[in-house]
Amino acid sequence: MAFRNFKMVSYVVYGRGSFNQLDEILAPQRKGSAPMIFLVDHFFEKKPLTGRIPLRGKDSVILVDVTHEPKTSYVDKLAGRLKEEFGVVSGIIGIGGGSAMDLAKAVSLMMTNPGSSADYQGWDLVKAPGVYKAGIPTLSGTGAEVSRTTVLTGPTKKLGMNSDFTPFDQIVLDPELAGNVPANQRFYTGMDCYIHCIESLQGTYLNEFSKSYGEKALQLCQRVFLEKKIWDEESDDQLMMASYAGGMSIAYSQVGVAHAVSYGLSYLLGTKHGVGNCIVFDKLEEYYPAGVYEFKKMVEKNKIDIPQHITKGLTDAQFEAMIDVSMVMKPLWENALGKDWEKIMTREKLRALYEQF
Repeated sequence: MAFRNFKMVSYVVYGRGSFNQLDEILAPQRKGSAPMIFLVDHFFEKKPLTGRIPLRGKDSVILVDVTHEPKTSYVDKLAGRLKEEFGVVSGIIGIGGGSAMDLAKAVSLMMTNPGSSADYQGWDLVKAPGVYKAGIPTLSGTGAEVSRTTVLTGPTKKLGMNSDFTPFDQIVLDPELAGNVPANQRFYTGMDCYIHCIESLQGTYLNEFSKSYGEKALQLCQRVFLEKKIWDEESDDQLMMASYAGGMSIAYSQVGVAHAVSYGLSYLLGTKHGVGNCIVFDKLEEYYPAGVYEFKKMVEKNKIDIPQHITKGLTDAQFEAMIDVSMVMKPLWENALGKDWEKIMTREKLRALYEQF
């Protein structure tokens, strides 16, 4: 049996105020006058954080539009712009939520790999290392800071660039940066982590590596979303570590039904990843009864409204398009349902599931 040789993030700095060390962290990675490019979530336009970015020489801040999840066309446009403007860059730094970090990973890879990012949607298709890349999360839950994928919506599918070249070279985990996130947004990204953990811990791929991280991340999510009376600094600290541990737990296992199904919603309707996972997970009692029961308690306690009836009125062709996107996620289905998953999750059954949302 061959065991997976798992590529992890090379360097991690954690702590309140650790963002202030960014200049010294980046200094050794600079290549002559080639600039560092900071891809920053457009939420931070004219906000104090943008003014704290340590710019040197020709460094550039690009406010990235994350209204919709990253598209391959947007990645190609950004990489093309940088090649045209600078030729060579020292590195790409992603600051924001999962979408901003995924864009940074993808653009880094497309600075050195030919063609379109759509050519690399799948498993182990990337052939060359990207330029230096660092991720700085300002939201906690996606696990994008540690994952070996960058989830992109392409012309025909929503699928990540899953490869050993995808993980960041450096991440900066500063809980202060997640301090002013709106309650709804915090819940949806936090639930991405919670759902990761449920899917990982109940999957057929489960092993002690993923179990150790998954159990800890789950415990932190339960503490933050069920036990805490008020949101405080400790909650931000705990959720940032839950996100890291949750990302690590799926690195050596996989996610499951909720993620496989929500990719279809996201591809067709543009549903944000965290929201989509919540919409789907809310209806998955058949697959994760205890997790869904606890999730509903979290929704109630945090006074969150999960969108309903979003697939009402869709055409047969639209349902088929979502099913096509979902069915491509073979490792997710196998982790959730076993090697015979195609006999269990038929197109008809998946259609019935989509009709519930």
